[in-house]
Amino acid sequence: MTLSTIALTQRTAGRRRFSETAMFGLFRIAAVINGLALFVILFFLIKNGWRAINWTFLTQAPLDSMTKGGILPCIAGTVYLSIGAMLIAFPLGTASAIYLNEYARQGRVLRVIRFGINNLAGVPSVVFGLFGLALFVTWMKMGVSILAGSLTLGFLTLPVIIGTAEEALRAVPATYREASLALGASKWQTIYRVVLPAALPSMLTGGILALSRAAGETAAIMFTAAVFYTKKMPTSVFDQVMALPYHIYVLATAGTEIEQTRHLQYGTALVLIFLVLGMNLVAIVYRSKLRKKR
Repeated sequence: MTLSTIALTQRTAGRRRFSETAMFGLFRIAAVINGLALFVILFFLIKNGWRAINWTFLTQAPLDSMTKGGILPCIAGTVYLSIGAMLIAFPLGTASAIYLNEYARQGRVLRVIRFGINNLAGVPSVVFGLFGLALFVTWMKMGVSILAGSLTLGFLTLPVIIGTAEEALRAVPATYREASLALGASKWQTIYRVVLPAALPSMLTGGILALSRAAGETAAIMFTAAVFYTKKMPTSVFDQVMALPYHIYVLATAGTEIEQTRHLQYGTALVLIFLVLGMNLVAIVYRSKLRKKR
């Protein structure tokens, strides 16, 4: 090897190291910016909303034109809607991903279906709200209810779950399928007993993202499930509910004493963040247990 070749190799290696260092530096900066943004938001909410949070605030219904009392009906409504959306979207999204990845033939039709799913993920939530109003509330006569809101949120989060479930299924090595089929298992037995258990922890990641989005949506539920005020706790899926994101919107824009309830607005937003964090934490712990069993 000549000296010129060695020098060229060293320069190429140096450029690669520089590019790698620069890219990792950009990634670290992006991570720091995201972390700082989260810290600033939490600090702002805690600073302005901590005075509102107490036992009464968490266990009572709103009182005196929602200037006093608590947000218990809002917490219950958000939990019901979020869990209902996941009960609808996760099985349906997983089944769709199984069909698209394991059964559907590659071709133009499959590409069109995936293109439609990707576009559906970018549709504004208010459009889903109007869709839910027209289909579930009016045409199917469910009325403004938990069921109508859960179905609307389920369809809203469906593209996220389908996308992540498909990626999870693709990540399962082909040797798993080949070994199962070689032992005499049918294709469905292979999917149900081998592929799905291996892919489920990664699928739950999509479920966690979808749960977070469902819990924080306002436009999708203001037409289908949420009401301005009710102090009754829901007793069936056909009941109307209050919800934390819609309650924040009401306090900030349509309340009778907007400035007087400013600390309640921040306190409600803080509760919403910790509620979503708590539900996500439960899902993350469950996912970790599934991964340890593999």
